[in-house]
Amino acid sequence: MTVLFLLSLALAALCAGAALRERRRARRILQSLDRMLDRAMTGDFTEDCFDESLLSSVESKMAHYLAASTVSARNLQEEKDRIKTLVADISHQTKTPIANVLLYAQLLAEQELSDEGRTCVAALEGQAEKLRTLIEALVKTARLETGILALHPVPAAIQPVLEDAVGQFLPRAAAKDITLTCEPADVHAVFDPKWTNEAVCNLIDNAVKYTPAGGTVTVRAAAYELFCRIDVADNGPGIPEAEQARVFGRFYRGAAARGDEGVGIGLYLTRQIAAGQGGYVKVASAPGQGATFSLFLPRDPNLAELQDFRKNMERFL
Repeated sequence: MTVLFLLSLALAALCAGAALRERRRARRILQSLDRMLDRAMTGDFTEDCFDESLLSSVESKMAHYLAASTVSARNLQEEKDRIKTLVADISHQTKTPIANVLLYAQLLAEQELSDEGRTCVAALEGQAEKLRTLIEALVKTARLETGILALHPVPAAIQPVLEDAVGQFLPRAAAKDITLTCEPADVHAVFDPKWTNEAVCNLIDNAVKYTPAGGTVTVRAAAYELFCRIDVADNGPGIPEAEQARVFGRFYRGAAARGDEGVGIGLYLTRQIAAGQGGYVKVASAPGQGATFSLFLPRDPNLAELQDFRKNMERFL
């Protein structure tokens, strides 16, 4: 019995020792995986050599995957750098020629011209201004799409942004005999003030542009549990249901808008700005009943961070 007991103790000790060794080994591999993920997240991952046990096989496969992901991330960054340089070149190279065209058009308008000549000069100036607006919008869109310009959402009151945006369009609205108002609202959200102002201005510009004389454009905000909703409502001609899903597309212009000024990129840029800070934009409209464009922005900083994390993970994977 004593021998059997001693053998049992020895066997138990061996088993405990083997289990302890496996536990330490598994812990070492998990720690190695943790370090690999840390290095991959900082962009300085390099692949090492591993044995071919089951856990080490997983470790090796993880290393191969992270190495490939690191290469892809570097290639993506290089591509973004090239796009950044291209966008900067386009922006720089087009500013001076467009400014010169506008200057010469203004100088030409001051000369003695026939009625036909003045019409041509006005058309030249209008087309040059349209080209400048298009280039600026394309540069902004490209920078947002490639991540060259990052949005920085912070908790803040939304009313100052709305009042500033409305103030920019009051003269244009008055010139068209349109009543442009901003309803007071004590609403807070998590947003980038500069880019959100750009988005709201695009919505107001769209509303003022297509609302007929004597119409109204109203800007308001409301708070929900998760989102803040900014409405820009008008009583213009409205948008057919078949076109509502396409109005946020790049360069899309509806049939009723093709005779008016514009390049069809403002609403697309607004959608990019909304998505870039964890929000979204939609439209509710019917022909003859006006349109309401609604910009939704997150109210919870954690929700904005979660949306940002999701977009980053989608790009990484």
